[in-house]
Amino acid sequence: MDLRIAARMTAVIAIGAGLTATLMAMSQRQGPEETPVFRSLNPGGEPENEARREFIRCRDIGAEALKDKTCLKAWLESRRRFLKPSQSGQPAAPGVGADQTVKP
Repeated sequence: MDLRIAARMTAVIAIGAGLTATLMAMSQRQGPEETPVFRSLNPGGEPENEARREFIRCRDIGAEALKDKTCLKAWLESRRRFLKPSQSGQPAAPGVGADQTVKP
């Protein structure tokens, strides 16, 4: 058998095996229904506190949380803590009246 013919046959067999493996991998279902979802109640490792319990309760009651006064209070407090002004005295972003044009 000629060496070129053997090399061509080997290449064809390798390409065929690659295509077969690709088609088999694509035909297997790996959707979200088969993927297990692990949900930690304490993902950051921090001890569970009252605010965290309140957020979990608000999440669990769904749309009714929009009318619940304790949920609204918890979200307001969370926003206040998250958006509090920086301690350096300088604003983190340009103000409303700041010139936002870029000069070359």
